Amino acid sequence: MNDPQSYPPVFRRRRQTSNGTIHVDEVTTQHKSPPLEAAVPVIDLERPDVEKLREAGREWGFFRLVNHGVPEPLLEQLKTHAADFFAQPFDSKQALFSSGGDGTASYFWGTPILNSSGRTLDKSAQEINWVEAINLPLSSSQLPATCHHPSLQSFRTLVGEYGKHMGRISRTVADAMGKLASLECGDYVSEPTGIIRVYRYPQVPPQQPADGMQAHTDSSVVSIVLQDDQVSGLEFLKNDVWVPLEPVPNTLVVNIGDMMQAISDDEFRSVKHRVKVKKCKEDRISICYFVFPGEGQIMESSKYKPFTYREFQQQVQEDIKTLGFKVGLERFKRLPVDPPATKLTASLIN
Repeated sequence: MNDPQSYPPVFRRRRQTSNGTIHVDEVTTQHKSPPLEAAVPVIDLERPDVEKLREAGREWGFFRLVNHGVPEPLLEQLKTHAADFFAQPFDSKQALFSSGGDGTASYFWGTPILNSSGRTLDKSAQEINWVEAINLPLSSSQLPATCHHPSLQSFRTLVGEYGKHMGRISRTVADAMGKLASLECGDYVSEPTGIIRVYRYPQVPPQQPADGMQAHTDSSVVSIVLQDDQVSGLEFLKNDVWVPLEPVPNTLVVNIGDMMQAISDDEFRSVKHRVKVKKCKEDRISICYFVFPGEGQIMESSKYKPFTYREFQQQVQEDIKTLGFKVGLERFKRLPVDPPATKLTASLIN
C-alpha cells in the first residue's frame, strides 16, 4: 500500500473526509457483461486476420493485440519504474518537473486534458478525475532540468525504447486498416507526434467513489494501452453497454481515435471509453501511447470538411474551455446538401 503522502492533496482530503456512507457504482455494476467481454476481438500482429480486424474497426473500435513483439521484460520494467515514481511524495514529484518547458515532459493530476504544450487546462473541483500522470513526448529525449532523479533518467531511456515499438505497431495497424478502407492511413501517422502518458489511478475508499477518467474519445489516429496486470478499470462503450476490459498479461489494447474515423469516412469508429477506479487495495498503473497526424496534415473525408489536425486540436480546447466538454468530429461534419428543386416545385415558385 502506498504512502498517502504520495497522492495529490485533493485525493488525500477526499480520503480523510469520508462520512462512512457506502456507495455502489450502479452504472458499472449494471453494465458488466462477461459475454460481451469474451467477444472482444483479439488480433495477432504476426498473422492478422483481415476480417476480424475489419470487424474490430467497424463494430467495436478497439481490440486486444497479441504477438506484438514488445519484449515482456521491457513491459515489466516500465510498470515497475512507473510505480516507483508515483510512490514518491507528491511535493517531490512536483519539484522534479517544476522547470518543464513547452514540449518537454510534464507531471499533472486531477484531469487528463492537456494543451499542445503538455499543460493542463483548468477544470473545476467538481470535475476532478482520480488520476495523476506524467506526459512524455517522444520527439524530445530531454527531461526538465530539475528531473535529476536517477530512476527517472533510466525510466526515460526505457520509454524511448518502448516508443520505438509503439511507432512500429501503430504504423502496422494503420497500414492494415487503411488497406481495408482503400486508404493510405499510414500516411497520417506522424511518429514524431507520438506521446506516452503514464497514469496512476490511486486506490479509492469505498465510501468515496470516483472516476479515474471520464468518458471520452481519443483525438489520435490510434492509441495503444498497456494495462495493469492486476487491477482493472478500463471500459469501452459497445451498443450503449459499458464493457469492462479485464487485464491480460503481455497483451496490448488498441483503440481507434478520431483521426482514423475521419480519414476512413466513418468506416472505422472512434470509440468512447472511460476508467472507473476500483475499490481495492492497490493503485492501478496504465501506460498509454498516442500518435497523431502532423499538425499541418489535412484530413480529407467525404463525411467531414477538410481540416488540419492543428485546427481540430484548437477547436477541442476551445470547446472544453467554453462548454466544459469536447465536441470533437461533430464540429467538422459536412452539412447535408438540399436536393435540387424539381420542375414542379420550380413552377410553383414561379
